[in-house]
Amino acid sequence: MVRSEAQGRLPGIAPVSVIDIGSNSVRVVIYEGLTRAPTVLFNEKVLCGLGKGLGSNGRMDDEGVLRALAALRRFKALSDQAQATEIYVLATAAAREASNGPDFIAKAEEILGQEIQLLSGEEEAKYSALGVISGFHDVDGVAGDLGGGSLELIDIKGHEFGKGITLPLGGLRLSESSGGSISKARTFARKQVNTARFLEKGEGRTFYAVGGTWRNIAKLHMEITKYPLHMMQGYELTFEEIQKFLEDVIDAKDSKDPAWQAVSKSRRSLLPFGAVALQEVLSVMKPSVVSFSAQGVREGYLYHLMPDEEKQADPLVVAADQLAILRARSPEHARELADWTGRMVPFFGITETEEESRYRRAACLLADISWRAHPDYRGAQALNVIAHSSFVGITHAGRAYLALANYYRFEGLSDDGATGPLSTIATPRLLELAKLLGGLLRVVYLFSASMPGIVNNLTFRQSSSPDLDMEFVVPHAYRNFAGERLEGRLQQLAKLTGKKLAFVFK
Repeated sequence: MVRSEAQGRLPGIAPVSVIDIGSNSVRVVIYEGLTRAPTVLFNEKVLCGLGKGLGSNGRMDDEGVLRALAALRRFKALSDQAQATEIYVLATAAAREASNGPDFIAKAEEILGQEIQLLSGEEEAKYSALGVISGFHDVDGVAGDLGGGSLELIDIKGHEFGKGITLPLGGLRLSESSGGSISKARTFARKQVNTARFLEKGEGRTFYAVGGTWRNIAKLHMEITKYPLHMMQGYELTFEEIQKFLEDVIDAKDSKDPAWQAVSKSRRSLLPFGAVALQEVLSVMKPSVVSFSAQGVREGYLYHLMPDEEKQADPLVVAADQLAILRARSPEHARELADWTGRMVPFFGITETEEESRYRRAACLLADISWRAHPDYRGAQALNVIAHSSFVGITHAGRAYLALANYYRFEGLSDDGATGPLSTIATPRLLELAKLLGGLLRVVYLFSASMPGIVNNLTFRQSSSPDLDMEFVVPHAYRNFAGERLEGRLQQLAKLTGKKLAFVFK
């Protein structure tokens, strides 16, 4: 491997490539390495439509086969250029079911110079489930992966999953088998979905929607509602919201709306059929919420390769720690802050949930990643980078919290136009916690100068003075840190929390 001078890459890991041969698209994703929070180095897909005509003649489309083989040549070259140490090639429904599938696989293996893993329907469901498990925290519900040729459904809870089922309900197949008739598609989809009886056990839980067609339905909803954060992972709609919107998609209501242009032309015609499939699943399951996943079979396959100990790691905290390593002045200091703030927030009457504790730790790890920006723009850069980073294991409200806490850390504890859109996503509770964390960081950074070794010697304590609520206790050895700016920051925190605060050097 050629050694790179780049310092923006994690040390000690090597790129891996996953090529996914689906019924509608063929895609390559090259990841920075096999980690609990893999970052994409390169991503490309070609909508080959291999499954076109499969339902009527049992064969993969001839033109689609030629396009797919051409794409595989390119994807192999790209993987080699990126110095991928491993290339994993997965093929799904179309290649599995078509009469010309074996011939296609043989030609593809010759091009790639390696064996292709032809996944069974049960394996597809398994890896899709693992993709969701790897990308969400504490999952509980049903994962559904809608491809071009099939729909996989599987029950998931925590790190466990049930036996998956595969149904012939891919968007492309449903469109063709129904002759383009929504009514016929609905009848067929209903009959198939009713065989998945375990869906009834999902009532009141979460449905995790995987697959390009369903992601594009979510993308369309974002565009129409002008949702301020265009991040697919963890985008959520309630059962009532999604059911109403699916009717609009099926009817192609407002299809002349410019928002529809956000969906590629090749995908647009499949949206009503993907909506029918989703509607039928939801009508049986009756989940409380639908959460869209950007992670599926590819990420699930990589996840299954990892040691069990690494699988248990929190992907959000891992990703935040990686960014601290790559961008902070001192990752050690960032970790100190994560521990220290955990001890300090109870002094302000806050009892964190497990999720809130995770978010605070991640926010502290990210607190210094924008230090190279001009001082006037560090807050804005922190807000932008954190809000739009490819984190998993976090809700959109949690993502807003991470970004806002670090914006407040740089820019002060009042809201302005820059925070407006994200403030609408964070819950009132998370907004309160973001400001508290921002206020704590604004004080403690004036002691540490972003370097480790001092933070853990500082603490709050209840005051015995009738004029104070709490004292910020500083060892006498640090008395020279005292100053007007430090006092000003502490009083900002006092105003925010409604506490009477003072420094005590002893």
